[in-house]
Amino acid sequence: MSPILEVRGLRKSFPVAGRFGFGPVPAVHAIDGVSFTVAAGENFGLVGESGCGKSTVARCIVGLIPPDAGEIRVAGATVTGSRGRKAVGLHRSVQMVFQDPFASLNPRLTIGTTLAEPLVIAGGLSRAAVRARVAELLEAVGLPAAAAAKFPHEFSGGQRQRISIARALALRPPLIVADEPVSALDVSVQAQILLLLEALRAAHNLGILFISHDLGVVRNFCRRVAVMYLGRIVEEGPVERVFQAPRHPYTVALRDSSLPPDPSARDRLARIEGEMPSAIDPPKGCHFHPRCPHRMPVCALEAPAWAADAEGGVACHLHPPAPIAPSLRGT
Repeated sequence: MSPILEVRGLRKSFPVAGRFGFGPVPAVHAIDGVSFTVAAGENFGLVGESGCGKSTVARCIVGLIPPDAGEIRVAGATVTGSRGRKAVGLHRSVQMVFQDPFASLNPRLTIGTTLAEPLVIAGGLSRAAVRARVAELLEAVGLPAAAAAKFPHEFSGGQRQRISIARALALRPPLIVADEPVSALDVSVQAQILLLLEALRAAHNLGILFISHDLGVVRNFCRRVAVMYLGRIVEEGPVERVFQAPRHPYTVALRDSSLPPDPSARDRLARIEGEMPSAIDPPKGCHFHPRCPHRMPVCALEAPAWAADAEGGVACHLHPPAPIAPSLRGT
């Protein structure tokens, strides 16, 4: 499958506000060299602790905030630094579903107006065609056409998230970025939204970047997954391999943080000691080494190189990259 999204070497820092004095201004290093791809028609998961930079990656991809460095390509076109007409093209290629559906909908606009807005801005459709498209979108997400005359407060949380998904589909983008789209919903409603997203993915060959901290949801919804820690991706691969045989110590501890049904098995699970370090002053070398039970002296000195394989890779000194054969050196 060809990639619908390519992220290469993405970096983003935020200066710390409210600082007084001289010297360099400290910054929060939210993203530190993130790279991954999402294929057309693929559910790709991005997981990690709160504060690891997942949502910042999402906002850079959809153009809400500009990255400091790196490249983002959507549907083969470079969208990094998009402005003007190029930005309009980006919005046709990628849309976002936010975590809080109520906060992402304008309470003063009817649902019909909300869904029509991107169509009107994009242009090229008559009023009748816009109304027909709004009805089509509502039907696609399982809502009646009469919902167009109502306001966001008249719907439940799950229905509002359906409306947010409908708005994201309005311009028929090939890529959807879903940032914790079910974390604010009841479990039964979560299942309905996930089934809806899967049905839409299959029907429209959508690529979905699914960001979540719920490993159970990611395991059942995604085909591939990348694990993120303090601004860096530490492991990537097929969901079953990453969860059944994780290679990075952080991935092991993150997987084991989802408690199994058997209480007697909990004593054998890996635990993450301590708190995540500050992103203002991240640890040198491997960011995870202060909390890692397998840390070595080199971990505090050098950031581990990415050891790639056919299905993904891992960044850990326990799994160094394979040495280059002498006959290939210099090529």
